[in-house]
Amino acid sequence: MTIPNFLTFARIALIPVLVTLLFLDSAGLRWWAFGLFTALAFTDYLDGYLARKLNQKSELGALIDPIADKILVAAIVVALVGSGDIAGWDIAGAILILSREFLVSGLREFLAPRNISLPVTQLAKWKTTVQLVAIGLFIVPPTLIAGQEIMTSAIWWLATALTLMTGYGYVTTATQRIDADTRGS
Repeated sequence: MTIPNFLTFARIALIPVLVTLLFLDSAGLRWWAFGLFTALAFTDYLDGYLARKLNQKSELGALIDPIADKILVAAIVVALVGSGDIAGWDIAGAILILSREFLVSGLREFLAPRNISLPVTQLAKWKTTVQLVAIGLFIVPPTLIAGQEIMTSAIWWLATALTLMTGYGYVTTATQRIDADTRGS
């Protein structure tokens, strides 16, 4: 078990704790939830950095890290919809974001046996960052700052737009690679 893989599995293991803190619905616990979410989001960066820095890249890490990221986003988005923190039209953003995450995961799973890669793009890394910032703002107790709700919704929709753009890019790339692979066979 490498340090990066340990961080990834720890991220997955702590997601139920984070969801529980959200549903206990107390301003004090919301700050704990925000702190835990921030730590878990940071491990998304840290595990990849350490894998490269310590030369501890592994097939297990390459498989489980993106899964852990998607579990974190999906679990917290569903919890925030369930608690009413993501409400109204912002739920449409949640549906679009989760749909894209499942679509891209399915594409990667479909392409893997064909030895066709679908590497993460720089825009997708920015998408993830904006998603995590928006989710963090939904977690923070309300009325922290003036206009927090409007700002959070605006960042959420920016994340949604980036999500749709990257999803379209991945579908286009996958289609081109499948076509090239089919012609090459």
